[in-house]
Amino acid sequence: MSRVGKKPVTVPSGVTASVEGQTVKMKGPKGQLQFVVHDDVDVKFEDGSVKVAPRFETNRAQALYGTARAQIANLVEGVTKGFEKKLEITGVGYRAALQGKKLQLALGYSHDVLYDIPEGITITVPKPTEINVVGIDSQKVGQVAAEIRDYRPPEPYKGKGVRYSDEFIFRKEGKKK
Repeated sequence: MSRVGKKPVTVPSGVTASVEGQTVKMKGPKGQLQFVVHDDVDVKFEDGSVKVAPRFETNRAQALYGTARAQIANLVEGVTKGFEKKLEITGVGYRAALQGKKLQLALGYSHDVLYDIPEGITITVPKPTEINVVGIDSQKVGQVAAEIRDYRPPEPYKGKGVRYSDEFIFRKEGKKK
């Protein structure tokens, strides 16, 4: 049994929640989100909290209902606080800049990389070597940050590339003469 799934998700004041069939909708000060729960999971909204339980005693239902509860908790956190990922750029000449609705990245290629910023995501560049990705959808924020990082992942010898601010790069020693 999932320990995460047993806890109900409390809905704070200022957030309205509704459960229609298998769709959970949250509306708060930052916006509104919705999540469609799998059919093997039963969802109820009662006493100011959303409760999740497995419909059947199958392994799949046991696995999915903890995940569904975590997704619903992310909806609540997204409409109240939002999510943020910070990226750092390391390397000589590597930099980022905003160009309207595009992020321009100079990452050592023969050309600059232009990344279209998706709807619902805000990207800021406080310094040329820092990128902040902010939004209310946890999955979308993480996906955008991962896509930006994939243009030049950090390499283990000099540490050059785009990395998360809290990421540790295991450094390797180069060839010896």
